[in-house]
Amino acid sequence: MRFPFRFVARSCKAFHRLRQSPFLLPDSAVSRHQSIAVLSHQSKDERSYYITTPIFYVNASPHLGHLYSAVIADCLHRYKLLQGFNSKFSTGTDEHGLKIQQAAEAAGKDPLTFCTDVSERFKHLFSSCNISYTDYIRTTEQRHRQAVEHFWSVLWKKGHIYKGHYEGWYSTQDESFLTPLQVDDAVDSTGKEIKVSLESGHKVEWMKEENYMFRLSVFRSQLLDWLRGNPQAVQPEHFYQIVLQWLEHDLPDLSVSRQRSRLQWGISVPNDPEQTIYVWLDALVNYLTVAGYPDNHDQWWNVAHHVVGKDILKFHAVYWPAFLLAAGLPLPQTIHVHSHWIAGGKKMSKSLGNVVDPLQRSQLFTTDGMRYFLLRQGVPDSDCDYTDHKVLKLLNAELTDSLGGLLNRCTATALNPAQVYPSFCPLSFPREQGGRAVVEDYLMLDAVKNLPAVVEQHYESMHVYKALEAITACVRQTNGFVHRHAPWKLDKRNSKEQRWLDTIIHVSLECLRIYGTLLQPIVPEISNKLLSRLGVQPGERSWAALNFLPTYQGMDCPFEGRALGSDTGVLFSRLESQNKLKLEKRATQTCIHI
Repeated sequence: MRFPFRFVARSCKAFHRLRQSPFLLPDSAVSRHQSIAVLSHQSKDERSYYITTPIFYVNASPHLGHLYSAVIADCLHRYKLLQGFNSKFSTGTDEHGLKIQQAAEAAGKDPLTFCTDVSERFKHLFSSCNISYTDYIRTTEQRHRQAVEHFWSVLWKKGHIYKGHYEGWYSTQDESFLTPLQVDDAVDSTGKEIKVSLESGHKVEWMKEENYMFRLSVFRSQLLDWLRGNPQAVQPEHFYQIVLQWLEHDLPDLSVSRQRSRLQWGISVPNDPEQTIYVWLDALVNYLTVAGYPDNHDQWWNVAHHVVGKDILKFHAVYWPAFLLAAGLPLPQTIHVHSHWIAGGKKMSKSLGNVVDPLQRSQLFTTDGMRYFLLRQGVPDSDCDYTDHKVLKLLNAELTDSLGGLLNRCTATALNPAQVYPSFCPLSFPREQGGRAVVEDYLMLDAVKNLPAVVEQHYESMHVYKALEAITACVRQTNGFVHRHAPWKLDKRNSKEQRWLDTIIHVSLECLRIYGTLLQPIVPEISNKLLSRLGVQPGERSWAALNFLPTYQGMDCPFEGRALGSDTGVLFSRLESQNKLKLEKRATQTCIHI
């Protein structure tokens, strides 16, 4: 017998009210609801978070690795904002040093003009790629000079800096001092025998000069205690073990200045204009500068987290903590380390012609597309291989077909002519099996319910690719749910069928709402488009709002019956290969010619 839809809807609502009885509501649902309420009640000022990228050296234009560091930090910053944290996110440019001095001379510019030009390129890239930094620091700024001078004076007064003679190997390219064990023999392009850094492969030169030395040697045991007592201080584990191995050996004192006659472009040593502060000591202090050092830095410096590339791990996990210990300052909460991007299995270099321009690629594959690819394919522990084909294949499969196809299918007028968030009816999808749902459907609900906790765990450890793997797996399950029950085949004239159709769409939209919310730190524009299409308001997109399918738990759903947002077209347009576009263009030109 066919009942009027109004009667069916009322019967579902009545059953829903019955399930809201305290005698029927599961304890887990109550505790989860209460925990969310507590989280949302906390003041943002009670929880602070400070995330940094390295400041990038301006001797050349930005490359893919720079964008990767920035996107990782941006993702963590946005994630913390979703959780209600008061988050500060800094990036910027490192503008002192011999390499900059030489590059400016080669370009025929004064150093500051040269630095400004290149720094603006970084700013433009980050703006184009939706990097939402809250502070952009340049080491040529007055606030930074004051912070560095004060930091140096503290180290000097505490007796951790002394004047001495340095004699040893120095890499101008790396701006790094090296021990004999860190260099090796090599032959340059002309066949001349040279010495190179074992870590970078860059040429090194023997240097002998009078300068200031930092007593690095005395901090080895304290650094070991710090790391052993804080095994999460350097992540991933692979890099943590590398730092421990470094600290198994004695640490030589570190030269922290250069003679002014050799290096003019930098900050002078306080009270000694004949010496210039070592570029890495200068650069590392930027993190304190942004935090408000020396006068008002406690709020931010106590919650500092760094994102760095593996090539600068020693500077951040050995030298920087030693400097901080010497100054009597807290150490960073976490140093997140990532590996490098290669192209076609080879290191990117101008000579090989395989350098990837991040700005050009973000324009080609879209900002969100490039962000998604870097975070989906980037594995912190190992180098990652970039090809345009990989980008195209991944984005079309996961953003266009899987996620975009699901949204398009569930919001299409053919299945949802009223363009609303339809009702969920527990008679069709009961807590216990017996309705229209099958075992796979219950497994999907469990996976999506647990997804926020899984994603949170991976975001916290900077394994964003694992978070995306988990989200993608759930999207596949939801697509399978829709295909399995084929709502387009249901008879809408039958109230029971209509009720089941509405439930299928409601469940699918709830899944999409969870995916869209969790993806905000990674693809902010796509997430905004998805959530807006579902009618989810800006104030309903926080981590605390991740209450999946409340009607299934016996609670009210604020979205049920709400009008969907306007249809703004496909979620992510299909990308075509450049070869195909060239062929199509050529064919069009041929037709015009004929």
